[in-house]
Amino acid sequence: MIDQYIRQYGKRLYGLCLTLCADPYEAEDLYQETWLKALKNLSRYDPAREFEPWLTKICVNTYRNTLRRIARSPLLAFRDTAEKDAFLHAVPAPEQKDYEPLYEAVRTLPEKLKLAVILFYFEDMDIRSAAEVLGIPPGTVKSRLNKARSILKEVLRDETDLQF
Repeated sequence: MIDQYIRQYGKRLYGLCLTLCADPYEAEDLYQETWLKALKNLSRYDPAREFEPWLTKICVNTYRNTLRRIARSPLLAFRDTAEKDAFLHAVPAPEQKDYEPLYEAVRTLPEKLKLAVILFYFEDMDIRSAAEVLGIPPGTVKSRLNKARSILKEVLRDETDLQF
């Protein structure tokens, strides 16, 4: 049964993992961990609901947990925000050169805004589905998207080939 889900949703899930992680190795780890958690919790899945939002929520929560673990790691104890920002900017970018300024700008958004943007724009989720995955009201998703668009417009105002 899980094989059918992997064939049907695997490619989109891996795309989400790549978008979240920006590093293929980390994306593969997130992808595998997401499927392991989905398999482990398959008995909790309600077949009356769509599978993809449930799977996406597992992926996003796994990603968030990884970020929390990294933040608590003594190996990544930053002295100040500038040091943390320098480290985060050193992370390899995805290989989509045409939209690199956009991807870079999205990566610099605050985490809450970044997740809303990725789910809505990159994963083509509607407001309701994104709200369900993030565990927040639809109005909050709309607000975060609006705030993110404002920030992105400001950051990308010199980019002539990107349209909003």
